[in-house]
Amino acid sequence: MRFQVPQFIEVEDKIFGPFSFKQFIYLVGGAGIAYVIYRLLPLFIAILFIVPILGLAGALAFYKVNGKPFIYTLEAAFHYLNKKKLYLWQKSERKNTAESKAKKEAVTERAYNPITVPRLSESKLKDMSWSLEVESETSTDKTNTN
Repeated sequence: MRFQVPQFIEVEDKIFGPFSFKQFIYLVGGAGIAYVIYRLLPLFIAILFIVPILGLAGALAFYKVNGKPFIYTLEAAFHYLNKKKLYLWQKSERKNTAESKAKKEAVTERAYNPITVPRLSESKLKDMSWSLEVESETSTDKTNTN
């Protein structure tokens, strides 16, 4: 027996023309509230309320934050503002200030030293000198053969 597995379940069905049911509700709700405000208030005051309401309705219908609908962002903001916050402060006592100043000076001296020369051991120096001698002998041999 074969079963069909649903695919594209994240994509909402377009019910009202190019809009899904949620988009349609957000847009119609925003337009309805804007119309009521337009009828109740004078035009110059109503515009101050209508523009943000239509912007919110448009954002709810179409805007996505990190691939998620804007309503999830609003919900997270609402929960963040309403929940209790716990502020912790721990007083840390300072140790001897003379010791801390000396440590800071030592660190800054090491950090701002513009010339740092790597230390070479005696065996590394011998290896390097030997490789230089070998290279110089091979280069003179090549020039003598030509």
